[in-house]
Amino acid sequence: MTDQIETLDALGLLCPLPVLKARKRLKSMPAGATLRLLADDPAAVVDVPHFCTEAGHTLIAQESESSHQVYVIRKSS
Repeated sequence: MTDQIETLDALGLLCPLPVLKARKRLKSMPAGATLRLLADDPAAVVDVPHFCTEAGHTLIAQESESSHQVYVIRKSS
């Protein structure tokens, strides 16, 4: 495991771009790394958890801020 945390700002992007950008970023990260995804697309509430389940990544947290959501994803091994 690693303590590496990266933030991906997907604010203003619509489905499926937040998930596609998260997938691309996670591919370049080591196993166990953490990605913090910022998104304001209403579909991301469904898309991001589904992506994590399908790809085998762990959705550590899903929080709503005032104008967007924050997803914390741990890359699978």
